[in-house]
Amino acid sequence: MKLAYQYKLLPTYEQRCRMDKWLDRLRYQYNYLLADRFDWWEMNRCPVNAYPLVCSIAQPREQPEYYGQKRSLVSLKQEQEWYADIHADVLEERVKRVDLALAQFIKGDKNGKRSGKPRFKGKNRYRTFAYPRVKPDCIQGNQVTLPKLGEIKLIQHRLVPEGFTMKRALVTQKADGWYVTLTLEDKSVPDLPAIEIQPTATNSIGVDAGLEYFIACSDGSTKQPPKFYRQSEDKLAKLQAKRDARAKGSKPRRKLNERIAKLHQRIARQRKQWHFETAQELIDKAEVIFLEALKVSNMSRRHQPKPGENGTFLPNGQAAKSGLNKSFADAGIAGFLNDVLPYVAQRAGKRVVKVNPAGTSQHCAMCLNRVPKELSDRWHECPHCRASMARDLNSGLLIKKVGLGVRLTIKRESRNGRRSPRRTA
Repeated sequence: MKLAYQYKLLPTYEQRCRMDKWLDRLRYQYNYLLADRFDWWEMNRCPVNAYPLVCSIAQPREQPEYYGQKRSLVSLKQEQEWYADIHADVLEERVKRVDLALAQFIKGDKNGKRSGKPRFKGKNRYRTFAYPRVKPDCIQGNQVTLPKLGEIKLIQHRLVPEGFTMKRALVTQKADGWYVTLTLEDKSVPDLPAIEIQPTATNSIGVDAGLEYFIACSDGSTKQPPKFYRQSEDKLAKLQAKRDARAKGSKPRRKLNERIAKLHQRIARQRKQWHFETAQELIDKAEVIFLEALKVSNMSRRHQPKPGENGTFLPNGQAAKSGLNKSFADAGIAGFLNDVLPYVAQRAGKRVVKVNPAGTSQHCAMCLNRVPKELSDRWHECPHCRASMARDLNSGLLIKKVGLGVRLTIKRESRNGRRSPRRTA
């Protein structure tokens, strides 16, 4: 089993200056290695040592790859002596990071999903360096020993579990200081297996996620989103306006940027803490939790422009959609459904099952008849069984029934008002 523990560091002034220099030099090397890969691709455009159909006048050269760029670090330290101050493992990890970024862009991950084209890193976009290996006893008391940085004080808010050893360390600069993330491993403890719990009507619960109610459960309970960003929006706008009035590159502008970054960090931490508390409440209610397999990125996508006459564009409702997209980002629905809740459930030995969301808002949870509703209709009124409840609560009940095997294609009402025949397949 592998765990990741993060501690806040309390480095001295000399240690902070040294780590800042390391980040700058590693960022330069990262951009150089990435540019070398891009230059070879523009010159050759072919993975073999031959002239392609479209090429430049320059002679083809050997393709840059992981081991070749790794060997170049020896000459780098001889030509540029300031790189000799950085630990060799940290420099080699930069080469691996470039290789991984290109591999995910060209080939994709294990699921075949490709990432975007790697970008060159600016000063504010490169904040982490890693030690691929550290000593098993690198933490002694309230200090952690990192190669070439020495002993650094840390806030050890929780102890390392017995039997786990240190395997890797990541040093990150955040808005409020430096942090170290330690990867712990104990081979005698097996990884958490996939939980196989047979869902029943008594041990399961259906959860509908949205903006009016962050979660609406099949047991009738609801929870509204706290809107942490909306609460701090006025304060953030004042700080940004004050920052924009300062000269670029000045010390007052830099200080205001630090205050803005800390405010954003506080909002993100509030949201994450609330997500974990909400996930724990759901875990305490049932052993199996049914969710909709939502793709929130599609729900927060911009509206397509509507071309008009003479090269103009017609109103497409994007102004209202922008506010809705901000609410989606403020609630953090995707992070809660895809990351936080499955993680908490797996640690607790519970199960999370995602169901097909088709029809879960257009049917009645009591009689399963189709009751069409627009997005603005927030109350469910069934003309067949007279059921009346909030739309999200009705969806929560339907999600549970779909998870238990009920099909929403039965008792459907056709477009001309007649009931369609019962379908068996």
